[in-house]
Amino acid sequence: MTRILIVGHKGQLGRTLFRFPTDHELLGMDLPEYDITDVERTQYALREMRPEIVINTAAYTNVDGAEAEPELAYRINAHAAGHLARFCEELGAVMYHISTNEVFDGQRVGQPYDEWDQPDNTHGSTYARSKLAGENAVRFYHSRARIIRISWLFAPGGNNFPAKIVAAADKHGALRVVADEYGVPTYAPDLAQAIFQLIDIKAPPGVYHLINGEATSRYAFAKAALRLTGRGHIPVTPISHTEWQRAAQPPLRAVLVNRAAAALGIVLRPWQDALADWAAQV
Repeated sequence: MTRILIVGHKGQLGRTLFRFPTDHELLGMDLPEYDITDVERTQYALREMRPEIVINTAAYTNVDGAEAEPELAYRINAHAAGHLARFCEELGAVMYHISTNEVFDGQRVGQPYDEWDQPDNTHGSTYARSKLAGENAVRFYHSRARIIRISWLFAPGGNNFPAKIVAAADKHGALRVVADEYGVPTYAPDLAQAIFQLIDIKAPPGVYHLINGEATSRYAFAKAALRLTGRGHIPVTPISHTEWQRAAQPPLRAVLVNRAAAALGIVLRPWQDALADWAAQV
């Protein structure tokens, strides 16, 4: 049995990991009891808990909000992640760090991003740049880190895209959804299983893309969520991203592909099947 600390265990992914049926000993760290931007207290807590593995799910994930709070986004996504990595290295603990498809600029057409592609989002959102800085900090401080990139995360009971679509459909009776942004959804229960599989087989350090199947558009994802929740009759108008004004523009084609984990026999099911599982719990 391995002692595993889940940082951010009250969040969408953290809750899923913390409740996952496993023989490992699971510990949690989250607000308000623990603030990972408090460096000294975090270091003290890790020394007290003595985890063998740390899974960092904590992040500032409000993409639009990060434009108004860049300092806070960097403090959580980059600096705190780096300090966690440093403490893990000092304790001899392995760190699993959750990152995002948005570290890529999404300008590539017709080819997904592999784990060994060089991230670059110099001109991207504050959120994207802070997450890329976090990846770099984790690599700098921890020699054996596993960086796990995901995209369009959703889970039962979470604040996520399909849940927002369903709520908006019920409120407005008709929707307009961006049709030219593409990605691959990641279902938190499937992601949790894959992470524990990586842990159990002692997967080597490196980058892993854990996503459910192949790419889709926001529009198609929304249509599927409505259909699977009995709302297929609600009209949805496809629009360009230029017609949906927001503070931060996500990359339009930051499509990930799973090659590293797949080589180890770890493949998540298609997002359509995962979404049906999600819809059955709504």
